[in-house]
Amino acid sequence: MRRLTRAFQMLSILAISIVLSGCRPEAQQEQEPIRIGVAKFSHETCTFCPRPTGIEEFEYYGQPVRGEELLESNAYIRGFGSRAREYGGVELVGIVSPRSARGGSSGSWITREAFDKYSYGMADDLGAAGELDGVFLSLHGAMAVTGIPKPEAEIIRRIREAVGDIPIFVTLDLHANEDHELSDAADAVFIVKRYPHYDSRLQGERAARIMIRTIRGTYKPTMATRKPGVITPSVYQGTGVSPAREIMERARRWEAREVDVFVSVAFGFAYADVPDVGATVMVVTNNDQQLADRIAEDMSDYIWRVRREFAGRVLPKSKEGVALAIAAVKRGQRPVVIADHADRTGNSTHILEELIAQEASNFAIATIADERAIVKILSEAAEVGSRISIDVGGYADQFAGKPVRIEGEIEYLGPYQQFDPVTVILFGRNNRVILTPSLHQVTTTEIFSALGIDFDDVDIVSLKSRVHFRRGYHETGIAAAIFEVDAPGLGPADLTLLEYKNIPRDIYPIYQRE
Repeated sequence: MRRLTRAFQMLSILAISIVLSGCRPEAQQEQEPIRIGVAKFSHETCTFCPRPTGIEEFEYYGQPVRGEELLESNAYIRGFGSRAREYGGVELVGIVSPRSARGGSSGSWITREAFDKYSYGMADDLGAAGELDGVFLSLHGAMAVTGIPKPEAEIIRRIREAVGDIPIFVTLDLHANEDHELSDAADAVFIVKRYPHYDSRLQGERAARIMIRTIRGTYKPTMATRKPGVITPSVYQGTGVSPAREIMERARRWEAREVDVFVSVAFGFAYADVPDVGATVMVVTNNDQQLADRIAEDMSDYIWRVRREFAGRVLPKSKEGVALAIAAVKRGQRPVVIADHADRTGNSTHILEELIAQEASNFAIATIADERAIVKILSEAAEVGSRISIDVGGYADQFAGKPVRIEGEIEYLGPYQQFDPVTVILFGRNNRVILTPSLHQVTTTEIFSALGIDFDDVDIVSLKSRVHFRRGYHETGIAAAIFEVDAPGLGPADLTLLEYKNIPRDIYPIYQRE
């Protein structure tokens, strides 16, 4: 009797499983195999900076990547890969792609030679990869190329010629400068909503899920794109403060209210003199053009309504900002952060000069990019403990200020992250300047312990950073006070200081005033 009961139970379970198999989540069902090509080509181009970005810069850290190395190369791609693999039966093909360029966004116009090499190289590799069901591209959106007005759209067009009419999905940085040409060329676009960029992986995951649904026929990406006509400096774009916070929250509310809707906002990159500069709204729906247009219009209108607060703030200049920082320390607030947000080459000395002039103590400059000074130190066979008198910074561009003579002692000389070497010079009343060979945007306090500096001894830290520093100093509660200082540089808060030639003639606040 027990055997009969057990047999009946097993038959019941089998019958139930057969019925439920048709109700399994899509990710768990047996499906046709899928092959997706994955590639990247990313650069945030400061066209006002002096040094062009060519093949040498893109290959400074090594030859282009492909295969598994490409599939682990950034957070967008790792997110895409992890989500795609959850479905089963999905093969990702890592397509040959350039590495990040030396100097990052301190590099100016990308050469046509470099752009053609990598974009055509990606297209050729995709064409040779065999039959593909889709392509995922991790781009930035603020690339500027000599002779090509809208390079990301051109990348997609070149790839489209190679792969034909299959879904091409794109992820972008929040600082993207784009317009309808990108959304006309691609099938769907997903942009990070947080600055600092915590959600890069999430956008990659979204792209994977919706691409697989598109390939399997349960999603038809339908896009709407709008340009509000507003240009903002990066320093105002942190999504932890208003109105950037409210703009992105409005996008998230739309996504929460509507099924299968993805609302992206790029704040734009003001330091690229290109025709599609400024904020962009891109909305993806599941075969609902009317809804996409309605949401895109709403988001664009909202950005225009908050344009004064978003683009019109005034920050203290160098002398005032340093004085405010010193006064805060005297009130017992420590450590104090000075955000030297406009120095895109990392070589300027304005804050250092003011801190010395105003007799500050216990401060650290993290960092000044000065390969010339590092080479001089090495040529003199200096070592830790050596006394040194040397000029630092003040020569890389017209806004760098003037070299500052430092009389002190070498406290550290050795590797740090991708740099070898970096130097720490101790001088004055417990003051330090950290020298790196090229721009280094410090986002956490980790650099201090790595270089043997006791951060508890630092009253004032000056960082070459716009918003990313908030990750390690504001959101952690470490900084007792923060002063964003509009020192001279190639990334000013006052955008009227830049000589634009290619941007729209009606964009706010450059050409259109209240």
